[in-house]
Amino acid sequence: MENTDILIIGGSAAGITTAISARRYYPDAKIVVIRREKQVLIPCGIPYIFGTVGSPYKNLIPDTVLTKNNVELIIDEVVSINKDDRLVETASGRTVQYEKMVLATGSLPLVPPIRGVELDNVFTVKKDVLYLQKLQKALDGAKDLVIIGGGFIGLEFADECKKRGLSNVTVVELLSHCLLLACDDEICVRVENKLSERGIKVLVHRKVKSLVGNKEVCYAELDNGQKIKADVVILGIGVTPNIELAQNAGLEVDKKEGIYVDEFMRTSDKNILAVGDCTRKRCFFTGRPSLIRLASIATMEARVAGANLFRLRHRSECPIGVFGTVIGDLAIGSAGMTERGAKEAGFDVVTGEAEAPDKHPASIPGTSKLAIKLIFEKDTRVLLGGQAYGSMTAGKVANFIGALIQKRMRADEIVTFQVGTHPMLTASPIAHQVENAAEIALTKL
Repeated sequence: MENTDILIIGGSAAGITTAISARRYYPDAKIVVIRREKQVLIPCGIPYIFGTVGSPYKNLIPDTVLTKNNVELIIDEVVSINKDDRLVETASGRTVQYEKMVLATGSLPLVPPIRGVELDNVFTVKKDVLYLQKLQKALDGAKDLVIIGGGFIGLEFADECKKRGLSNVTVVELLSHCLLLACDDEICVRVENKLSERGIKVLVHRKVKSLVGNKEVCYAELDNGQKIKADVVILGIGVTPNIELAQNAGLEVDKKEGIYVDEFMRTSDKNILAVGDCTRKRCFFTGRPSLIRLASIATMEARVAGANLFRLRHRSECPIGVFGTVIGDLAIGSAGMTERGAKEAGFDVVTGEAEAPDKHPASIPGTSKLAIKLIFEKDTRVLLGGQAYGSMTAGKVANFIGALIQKRMRADEIVTFQVGTHPMLTASPIAHQVENAAEIALTKL
């Protein structure tokens, strides 16, 4: 039997970050990470393997991030947890006893109940190098690609596979627009127009009824009877928390939402914490269940858990959701609630919008326009959400908006918020989009 002070199950973004944080707070502790995968992929980089990056092996998190922090790595699979005796058993027969344990088991791709999903050349988005190499090989000989799901990962796959040279790329989205859960309609339309410019077909308000073929998929049949040729189909409709290990151990879980954790990331067992996609989450604004699963949220939770193992130091904030992507030369960033989502949640809102070049003067080479939309609760004037679109600064601006949301800043506070500007780096201080959008919202009150 082996012994360790801290045992982390799972070695992707959440597990690695937990280990690094635990080492900083507990320098003398023995820390062990057990993970199933020989190599760990950068989760958000997976679509770019198929275009910009070119190979799964160029999208890996190096194990040196663990070894240089004196963290022992075991490549194995934990098959059972005995929480009473604080023991785990692995597939290879190893037994490890722990003082504290962190579950970072992540999520699994959702597979919709569509007839024909078992056909060859139908793929989910798995965090597995060999599986993604198989997808690469299938794409090498393909002309017609169908992507089911018009969220961020589906659109990124579409754009990257178009770069790869596929003739026909079609995205099928059940909702009325792509990216509808993160962006308001007018921004979704901009994204769809950009996809169209790039030769990518987008079908919205459409459902794939079945995938058809003998052994390999040949076409996708939609609910309106339309048939779309498909040499390869990618399912990009989201993920579900990987809770099997926790559930079998007797921890409190919800099959849809994940492992129950408190604000300190503790599970129903005082010696076990959990982080990342496997955990149950609550909306920052409403307290209702949230299905947001992002690496940025996972690593935030991991830092909380790593600090709290033997002493409570940090509380985890409910996720607001900060997103970003690039389609062609159009960058999108989103933080918090959309206008539509805020109204559906019962908020009375007011919005402000502003657009300006991302450098000043606009004659500087490489300058692009960046537009901002901010959403405020009308009565309190508190910022609920914001979206940025246009230049490649959109992602950074979305993070800035996210910080303002988390601090529950009001429109009048944002108007007087001090920011630094520079001709090569930002919009003009006169035209700075966030302050101007907030001021425009204020004038509507």
